[in-house]
Amino acid sequence: MKSVDRPDTVLIVDFGSQVTQLIARRIREAGIYSEIVPFQSAEEGFARIGPKAVILSGGPASTTEIGSPRAPQAIFESGVPVLGICYGQMTMCVQMGGEAESSEHREFGRAFVRIEKSCPLFEGLWSPGERHQVWMSHGDRVISLPDGFEVFGRSEGAPFAVFGDPARKMYGIMFHPEVVHTPDGARLLQNFVENVAGIEGDWTMQAYRAHAVEAIRSQVGKGRVICGLSGGVDSSVAAVLINEAVGDQLTCIFVDHGLLRKNEAEEVVEMFRGHYNIPLVHVDAADLFLDALAGETDPEAKRKTIGRLFVEVFEREAKKIGGAEFLAQGTLYPDVIESVSFSGGPSVTIKSHHNVGGLPERMDMQLVEPLRELFKDEVRALGRELGLPDHFIGRHPFPGPGLAIRCPGGVSREKLDILREADAIYLDEIRKAGLYDAIWQAFAVLLPVQTVGVMGDGRTYEYVCALRAVTSVDGMTADFYPYDMAFLGAAATRIINEVRGINRVVYDVTSKPPGTIEWE
Repeated sequence: MKSVDRPDTVLIVDFGSQVTQLIARRIREAGIYSEIVPFQSAEEGFARIGPKAVILSGGPASTTEIGSPRAPQAIFESGVPVLGICYGQMTMCVQMGGEAESSEHREFGRAFVRIEKSCPLFEGLWSPGERHQVWMSHGDRVISLPDGFEVFGRSEGAPFAVFGDPARKMYGIMFHPEVVHTPDGARLLQNFVENVAGIEGDWTMQAYRAHAVEAIRSQVGKGRVICGLSGGVDSSVAAVLINEAVGDQLTCIFVDHGLLRKNEAEEVVEMFRGHYNIPLVHVDAADLFLDALAGETDPEAKRKTIGRLFVEVFEREAKKIGGAEFLAQGTLYPDVIESVSFSGGPSVTIKSHHNVGGLPERMDMQLVEPLRELFKDEVRALGRELGLPDHFIGRHPFPGPGLAIRCPGGVSREKLDILREADAIYLDEIRKAGLYDAIWQAFAVLLPVQTVGVMGDGRTYEYVCALRAVTSVDGMTADFYPYDMAFLGAAATRIINEVRGINRVVYDVTSKPPGTIEWE
């Protein structure tokens, strides 16, 4: 790394694309650090970060509209390499003196680009005369280029699908290289940052670990830190990292709300107390949470109740510890991005769908957030670097409200016990079949429906259990996992035979299209 404090950085200016985060992920997958800033604060971000390259994202606006977003002119005047994607291509073209217009020939979805000339973006990838699949999403198109720019690729609806000025290291592409639907997109982005911008891919988790430990020690000094453990990967990695930095100055508080998966609370306590010997306060608050949730059917009300009680219990236990000046949280980079998202963005309103709430300002503590620059897959890589066991690091995502949101309708101890057993059997069958790592997320849901069934010589009136399993490369889109019927039959048979209270099992084949924010 060039500097412990500031690695060579690619700045991504967000114009509101639903897949802007994927650009940052692709750049980081190439071993190069990247940050996202909304276009409204891009000028400040550009001056603060001093990036080695800039990428302008796509977005829903049109450059033909009065008042549509623009990139800071300072970016184009700085000599820093620039890549514009979709809307980013349009605004770069217009701001540099070219023209764009609304097009009658829109392109949404799969398209093909014909390569006209070689350029550094295509090195080792595409050659003149070839046609390559890309993913388009545009209703406007460039109709004339700024001085010094030339065309390198065309599509049916975009005569300037790829253009650039090699002398100024500026390029624009009409398609989205960040999505998996553009098969060569990741390589094209890598070509930009390495071949055009000349940035070396040397940003590693080993380097990040060293930098984070140094930063934590510098921030905390001799102070005391408390960390709220949820049992999930994020807070656990944060706790282990902070413990490496400041040792027994850290105390973890694990609020067990009674909504965890089978044996999860015991595993967390054993790992932190037994394996890592980290001071841990384990609070069994299941009765408090379940009594408060009794009779509540509205999913948002359940989340808010869980969030409120979590804060109350955590605050009470923190006061008992006393003297702590710092509060550690497993905040990730997507959380940071969402908090300043473009025009409020859908992610802001849906954020509570996953989380259970933050801590009140009255706690008056400084935040320690050592993971706030990382994506989920990077947190897992850091966890492995820190020595956390693979079976823990590789666990499927599990939302903060836990089983409460996988138990639609009213929540009761009886229903949660039924769901825990069914979920554990389902995951056990997945592991036995060697499918766990091939699936991004799998879980059982206890539906608020009871059906009549015949079991042996008698009739039953019991719950329906739904099974979900989805595949995903990046969490932005997902599709159901295509189990064979033999697997589903075996899993369903075990659940029905071993779990009292369930007499029917169904498999959910819902997909998650682009643009949705969360999956539970």
